[in-house]
Amino acid sequence: MILPIRLYGDPVLRRSARDVKTFDDDLRNLASDMIETMHDANGVGLAAPQVGLPLRLFVALELGPVEETDGEEDESTDERPVLATHVMVNPRITSREGTQVAPDGCLSIPGLWVDDMVRDASVRVAYQDLDGAPHELEAQGHFAHVIQHELDHLDGVLFFDRLPEQARRDFLETHRSELADMQRRAKAMIKERKATPVA
Repeated sequence: MILPIRLYGDPVLRRSARDVKTFDDDLRNLASDMIETMHDANGVGLAAPQVGLPLRLFVALELGPVEETDGEEDESTDERPVLATHVMVNPRITSREGTQVAPDGCLSIPGLWVDDMVRDASVRVAYQDLDGAPHELEAQGHFAHVIQHELDHLDGVLFFDRLPEQARRDFLETHRSELADMQRRAKAMIKERKATPVA
C-alpha cells in the first residue's frame, strides 16, 4: 500500500523518533508499504516519520555504479542498478570516516535540493532487522550518504539543517515561497486527517 508522505511543516518531521520494541507482522507490513511508497515516489530512502510514524526505522536502496550507455555514463539515479533494498530498525552509526560532497534532497521537501552537501564518506551502522536480530553494515559513497540522510530524519533533522549557517539562511530565503506552500499543504493534510473518521 502506498502511504502519504508528510511534507515540510508537518510536526512529525521535527520530532525524535522512539525505538522500535515490537517486532511483528505490523512492523513487516509497515516496512513493505514504505518500500512500495519509496519506489512510487522515485526515492532512494524513506524514514518512518516521513509517513507519520515516529519510529526508528527506515528503508533505503543500495545502488551500484552508474551504468554506461553507448560509451557515455548516465548520471541519473534511474540508470544505477539496485544492489539491495535495506530495512534498518533502531539504526545507529558506530564509526565514521572521511568526507564527501554530493547533492541532497528529500521526498518531504519535493523539488528542492542542494548541490554540495558535506557528509561522511563511509559509515558503520549497527541496526536490527524486522525480526529484531542485530546486524552491522559498512557503507561508502552514495549509500553512506543515504543512510546519514535517513538517520537524520529519525532525529527530526532535515537536510538543509546540515548546511553551514549562511548557506542554510540562503536556502531558506531563496525557497521561501515553495517552503511556505509546503507548510500550507502540510497543515491542510493534517486537518483532513483529523476530519476523517478512523475505520
